[in-house]
Amino acid sequence: MLDDILGKTELRERIEDLEERNEDLQRQLDAESQRRVDAVTARQEAQREVNRLQDRVTELEDRVERLQSGERRLDFRREETLRGERLDVVLSRLDSFETGEEGALSAYVADGSLPAPVSDAFGERAALVSRVSPCYVFVDDAGMCSVALEPPIAPEPFVTWDEEFRVDRSTFQPQGEYTLALIRSDLFAMGVYRGRERVAFHGFDSDLGRNHSKGGFSQARFERLRDERIDDHLERCRVALQERTTDRLYVVGERTVLDEVDEDADVTATVDATGDPEPALGDAFRDFWTTTLYAI
Repeated sequence: MLDDILGKTELRERIEDLEERNEDLQRQLDAESQRRVDAVTARQEAQREVNRLQDRVTELEDRVERLQSGERRLDFRREETLRGERLDVVLSRLDSFETGEEGALSAYVADGSLPAPVSDAFGERAALVSRVSPCYVFVDDAGMCSVALEPPIAPEPFVTWDEEFRVDRSTFQPQGEYTLALIRSDLFAMGVYRGRERVAFHGFDSDLGRNHSKGGFSQARFERLRDERIDDHLERCRVALQERTTDRLYVVGERTVLDEVDEDADVTATVDATGDPEPALGDAFRDFWTTTLYAI
């Protein structure tokens, strides 16, 4: 009661309230300090990422500037045409290449737009990959192997890092049973093959006549008859292709006529093979199953 009279009780209660408020304020201060520490850490991480990206942008800008100014002309170290046994030797070397975990990059680039792993792996020489795409590319992390190959048959685009290169020989070399047809506006030749061996042949040509030089109606009539003969010839080609005995079909020849008959073809390609049907097909076979190697 004396404490009440002297006001001590009220003072004690006020002191307790002030101590509780002080503890609350201290907890708020500690939480705010932690938030500031987290904010500083996040800001530092963000700044490091900004710096890294700025360095990358500067690097790319410098590369573009060098290329535009002609300061350094990028070119392939070597080019080689591969077919037959020589192609088999090169593919075997790629097959046998081994390195550490994720030390070998294999990719198929379908167009000039390079996947980031390919661009990073080749650096400033990635422009050479764009130049020859669509193509396979093979490069290891030590730069001992760095090549691009143009296959006759395009696979689905892919990119992979592994301990060895990923080489699909069926896109480079003839395997199994298939039909190869050579079509020109004046020639048709078709062969059935098992691997590299031809087991059947069918061919014919079309006499389109010689161009007239008289002009006028005579020239116009000649052009009309020539177009009609080409149409008849292409119709014979379509019928012959429908009578083939294999599922796989590769059609080569003149681009202008390939567009008219390639509906069922697995692959089409332009070749310059001319002459009589049977030897022309042999030339077309060699041209089609040819790969160009670029050392990058």
